[in-house]
Amino acid sequence: MSHLSLELRARQADRMIAEPAVLVHLCSETDWARAQFDGELRPPSLAEVGFVHLSAPEQVHLPANRLYRGQSDLILLVCDPRLLGSPVRWEPGVPTDPASMLFPHLYGALPVSAVTRTVPYRPGVDGGFAVLPANFGTHGCG
Repeated sequence: MSHLSLELRARQADRMIAEPAVLVHLCSETDWARAQFDGELRPPSLAEVGFVHLSAPEQVHLPANRLYRGQSDLILLVCDPRLLGSPVRWEPGVPTDPASMLFPHLYGALPVSAVTRTVPYRPGVDGGFAVLPANFGTHGCG
């Protein structure tokens, strides 16, 4: 059983959290190219706070708009949660996020082998990022 499954089951007593089919990570095309060479992605957050920020597909627009508004070189790393290799903990985001929303945090480097595909994530003309389709990550969508 994956670290993600164990963590989600432990939290289900308090809140109902459905295990997503995929998790996503936002990064620049340059950071992804470097990760492919290194075999893993180690964003600054890993050294600064001890984890890699991930999102469920329906959440990713929130950090994208908060941190990367107007940035046109972003891609979504679509990850298989079973292949992450380190614990994933669902924890609160920032105070401006919905109160009950938890975000997945990966407590280790993101292995390139866990990334099943990449998807360009471009802002609209207003610089904002759209919510992903409800079926993103399922049946080859997204």
